[in-house]
Amino acid sequence: MGRPGGLLLLLPLLLAAPGGAGTGSCEHQATCEACVRSHPRCAWCEDPEFPRGGRADAPRCAPREALERAGCPPRAVVQPRGSVRVLRDRAPGGGPGGPTQLSPQSVRMWLRPGEERSFPVRFRRAAAPPVDLYYLLDLSYSMRDDLGTLRRLARDILGTLRNATPSARIGFGSFVDKPVLPYVSTAPAKLRSPCPERGEPCDPPRAFRHLLALTGDPELFAQRVGRQRVSGNLDAAEGGFDAIVQVALCQEQIGWGPAARLLLFASDDAFHSAGDGKLGGIVTPCDSRCHLDTSGVYADSHLYDYPSVGHVAQVLSAANIQPIFAVTGPNVPIYQELSRLIPRSVVRELRDDSSNVVQLIADAYSSLLSTVELQHSPLPPGISLSLQAHCGGPPGPPRPHGASCTGVRVNQEVTFTVRVRAGACLESPRRVTLRALGVPEELALELGTLCACPCAQSPPRSARCHGGALLCGLCRCPRGRRGRRCECAEEEEGPGGAGGGCPPNSTSAPCSGACERHQGLPCGGPARGECVCGRCRCRAGFGGSGCGCPLGGGRCLRGGRECSGHGSCECGTCRCHPGYEGPFCARCPSCHPPCRRLRDCADCGAFGRGPLRGNCSRACPRVTARGVPAPPPDPRGWCRQETPDGRVLLFLIEGGGRGDEWDEEREVTLLVWAEEGAAAVSPALVAALVAAPVALGLVALALARAALELRDRRECRREQNNPLFRSATSTTANPGYCAD
Repeated sequence: MGRPGGLLLLLPLLLAAPGGAGTGSCEHQATCEACVRSHPRCAWCEDPEFPRGGRADAPRCAPREALERAGCPPRAVVQPRGSVRVLRDRAPGGGPGGPTQLSPQSVRMWLRPGEERSFPVRFRRAAAPPVDLYYLLDLSYSMRDDLGTLRRLARDILGTLRNATPSARIGFGSFVDKPVLPYVSTAPAKLRSPCPERGEPCDPPRAFRHLLALTGDPELFAQRVGRQRVSGNLDAAEGGFDAIVQVALCQEQIGWGPAARLLLFASDDAFHSAGDGKLGGIVTPCDSRCHLDTSGVYADSHLYDYPSVGHVAQVLSAANIQPIFAVTGPNVPIYQELSRLIPRSVVRELRDDSSNVVQLIADAYSSLLSTVELQHSPLPPGISLSLQAHCGGPPGPPRPHGASCTGVRVNQEVTFTVRVRAGACLESPRRVTLRALGVPEELALELGTLCACPCAQSPPRSARCHGGALLCGLCRCPRGRRGRRCECAEEEEGPGGAGGGCPPNSTSAPCSGACERHQGLPCGGPARGECVCGRCRCRAGFGGSGCGCPLGGGRCLRGGRECSGHGSCECGTCRCHPGYEGPFCARCPSCHPPCRRLRDCADCGAFGRGPLRGNCSRACPRVTARGVPAPPPDPRGWCRQETPDGRVLLFLIEGGGRGDEWDEEREVTLLVWAEEGAAAVSPALVAALVAAPVALGLVALALARAALELRDRRECRREQNNPLFRSATSTTANPGYCAD
């Protein structure tokens, strides 16, 4: 069996491995709160005497089993644990308040950061849940046949709902379009009667008109439908989105109750959406407010643009309304695309005269109520939630936004697993709502995070801490005191308080650890120094903040010189000047090679020539150069350098080192031979060579110009001797001029 300390060494690696409950680590957590926030498995030891057993470096933050192995009493281990508690759970079925389908109704959950917990949610479909149906009818002129059919079938619609549930109510409203050009004609006569047939009874166009609040009286519904007349507009698309939003927002006027809410939208054409209002000069977006006047008309439709598809989906979801789009055949594909963007919506084909509207409502009602979709409200920052459906077969995958079961029969129970994970701390408990869409019930989930330690709430003052407070087993020192037990005054600390005299489990700022260590030992061990109130007192021969620096330069000497003359000795190690390297700063990879540096010394010392000929002894103090009478038989190993005046020197270097370890401070002897080379080219010769071609060119140019001038003169004389020649100059006398 291994040593107990091995667990403490391996645990940080295990916690940091992929697949753990969190991404934090128990290591290096200086306070209890930081510990419990770092990882769900981390615990804190609040025992003031911890660590025990001589382990001064044992961390206070570690898994419970590691702390107990290190000597922390079990009662002193602080490890907040998450919990799930059901506060209210009325079993599915009938009750005094109506049938209960969703349970539980209230849950409280506490989580540590990085922790995940789950609980089940049950749903049992009731046999006859209450239903509210609002009939929203397109009353444009093309729907005149549908209005006549609806008048005949008005009583049957509510009767069909009553067959499914005795608690059924129905409401009624109509829409056409905004009374603004180019959607409708704004001529006064057309606004009063927009129908194309003159004399035909017709109502003014309205974006939406609420005609009947939800009621259980079929006769009242039939009477209100029978009074309606069609209207008219100019374009094909209708303003149905305006009407849908007002139906969802004006809940008091509509009369929505605690029931399954259905909206039957009947139309024979497409719809206007956000941005179309610009054609009529309307740019203000829909403001998500109810704008019905006392007569139930959307009176401000000319002020606000049409809502977007996303806006319609949002208000319907917020009001828990399930839309049924009953549209004629050519428009079914359009509304099927729309249905994909609106949760819990269905599309049914409406006959041209709406004669199948009763059966359509019955089928849509059955389809909607047989589908159970559980969703949650927006989550607080740092909280993630997933839902997994168990519909009777294999469970579905966890989904972050919602899970659903289809084909649920009456009295069949399905369950959902709700998993919640806290990725960060919440400032205060938050509320998240879960609900089955279309069902007037919800589950209230109260979420809180465990990010504080009970021992940190009211730390008592303790004599153990020299006037400081004992906080979760650690001393919180008063002003002017530092150390594990506040035993050190600030003036006793090391420079800058870096050492601070505090062990790793102290929280007193700026304490960050005990005295500086060297080779794993405080102050390098007893042979080098001792730790006194956070500062190392080094013994003779050692220095540095951790006594890790041997004093004296004996380790840096080479050839009697410190760091080869190219650096300084610090803590027994050479710190080289720029360009030099090596343990004794003897190498200089970036310096010029010796051959190039000694060329001019060889030239001036052996022949008295070159750039240094007037200052050879001072410029080359450690160089002795002498010429040799004959060229070297084997020039390999000799330097070959060309002088500025064109000569070639061959010289052999004796002493001074080789390669990177060349040492310019050593005595050097040079054996030099001057190889026969081309004579030096003087500046005058160079100038003459350049000037000669230029002068020849100028002479040739002058001769050519003179020859051309002579030829022109000869040609001019020849022309003057020609009898046909006439001078280009003529003189004319003015007869009216009289000289004085």
